[in-house]
Amino acid sequence: MKTGVLIFATDYTIQMGELAKELEDRGFESLLVPEHTHIPASRKSAWPGGADLPKEYSHTYDPFVALSFAAAATKALKLGTGICLLPQRDTITTAKSVASLDRMSGGRFLFGIGGGWNVEEMQQHGTQYNERFAKMKEQVLAMKMLWSEEEAEFHGQHVNFEATWQHPKPLQTPPPVILGGETDYTLRRVVDYCEGWLPRARHGFDAAENIARLKNIADEAGRDMATLSVSVFGAPADQAILDSYRTAGIDRAILPLPSANRDKVLSILDSYTDLL
Repeated sequence: MKTGVLIFATDYTIQMGELAKELEDRGFESLLVPEHTHIPASRKSAWPGGADLPKEYSHTYDPFVALSFAAAATKALKLGTGICLLPQRDTITTAKSVASLDRMSGGRFLFGIGGGWNVEEMQQHGTQYNERFAKMKEQVLAMKMLWSEEEAEFHGQHVNFEATWQHPKPLQTPPPVILGGETDYTLRRVVDYCEGWLPRARHGFDAAENIARLKNIADEAGRDMATLSVSVFGAPADQAILDSYRTAGIDRAILPLPSANRDKVLSILDSYTDLL
């Protein structure tokens, strides 16, 4: 099982290049960053994590820019979005960003995606909340065509473009798309059009039980489990729990880092190193 970390990359957090190099030097496999383009001040949408929305949600860097700095400072560390709010993004522009980062990093990008929870945020991007998953599927399918075909064309309800050229192509074919969420609906989407699942480690996440859930849905759809990865997002820094993940067949545990200054983050990273 591989071990990575996640962090909200912000204007007051340890610099991404420095963090990435420290991770690579210590033997961590990956670095994931989340995304919010902005947070509408109305705050009508309740944050699923509690009453008060943490400051970092409105301070995040663009993930592709942040990960580019991390890529430039490293040689082997995998770089991922955890998650990219794909339904809020332009499909063709995002396909270009993914391909560019994957190619310039030497094929190290992990494309973590999700539907999002903030209704006002996505509405201000022109996306309707109840259409986000239908749009996301079309976006993924269209991007995979842009990444692989010389002359790509896609016609859907939410994504529509005539025959087009887009280069450079990513080095990975395709960059692995890993979908966040925990419901059976999520698992069916993973099996349908993704390369992996990115569940959150919360509510007593049982690795063996959830691997079995994914396998059952994959079997029903005729999808080979060997073609799917499972990366647990926000995994606890607990050796016994991580051992249970490893035994169950989890591919990647992603430990959380606070959006904090250099000294605090590196201190926590030192304590995590013992778990590798």
